[in-house]
Amino acid sequence: MTIEAELKAVVRDPEAVLKQLGDQYGAGRAEVYQDTYYDAPDGSLMGEDRELRIRTVHGPDDTRTVLTYKGARVDEASGSKPEHETQVEDADAAHEIVKGLGFTPRIRFEKRCRNYDFKRDGRHLLATLVRVPELNATFIEVETAATTRDDLVPALAVVRAVLTDLGIGEDDLTTELYTDAVSAARPA
Repeated sequence: MTIEAELKAVVRDPEAVLKQLGDQYGAGRAEVYQDTYYDAPDGSLMGEDRELRIRTVHGPDDTRTVLTYKGARVDEASGSKPEHETQVEDADAAHEIVKGLGFTPRIRFEKRCRNYDFKRDGRHLLATLVRVPELNATFIEVETAATTRDDLVPALAVVRAVLTDLGIGEDDLTTELYTDAVSAARPA
């Protein structure tokens, strides 16, 4: 089982964090994510804290689509979840397959991201500075893979160290899902 060991935080000074990321990890990669989250018609998938998402990523050199399933949180404090993800060749076909299996689109939104890949303490990490046009905030996500639940604590310790280096404190952390925040921001 692979667990996405991730922490997300609200960024109070986006320009300062962007500069620090650039100074430490290079220019980063600007990408736009178009996310569609699916649910069972009765809402049971998301009601059980699970996620089924199709994401199309538009980068400067390519466009790719990934299908992701996330299980329920295994750590409430961080919101970390088991994650299974695979690239799909045909985005339209992936959407039709998921709908054909009985799932319905629950929410669609866009994330504007700058991604930084790097290694620290023997782990591959991804730091993503995120803007969602519908939300009046900038976020940072830092993640790495934990191979087991026992590996989650040391994985999250490395993630926390990266955030600390960027000046992100514990008070800035959030486990609010983008799906919930965007739903709340949209008119009823």
